Amino acid sequence: MGPRLTITLDCNDPARLAQFWSEALGYEDGGRHDEFWPLLPPDDTEPMLVLQEVTEPKVAKSRMHLDVHVEDLAAEVVRLEDLGAHRVDPDPVEGHGHVWYVMADPEGNEFCVVKRPG
Repeated sequence: MGPRLTITLDCNDPARLAQFWSEALGYEDGGRHDEFWPLLPPDDTEPMLVLQEVTEPKVAKSRMHLDVHVEDLAAEVVRLEDLGAHRVDPDPVEGHGHVWYVMADPEGNEFCVVKRPG
């Protein structure tokens, strides 16, 4: 078996983000383990997401972000907003044959919601 990817996201309120990201991605909330809060994917084909509690606030644009690929872009944006996300820009971005929205989770961490082609 080869390497497995885990993505770690620094945050101030891991309980709040665990609720948001587990619902947003359909992951299982693994609960707090000291300063770490793992979110487990439904199978081994997706990376695990670990929330790490830190004291410093987010102060600038993230250099790395998550892209969430979906079938129905408009419906997914509304669903994520209902969970606590917000659009960074109200207009979608188009490029390289794709359409996406830049959004931010409840702590302001940027991510993109991308329409799957087809």
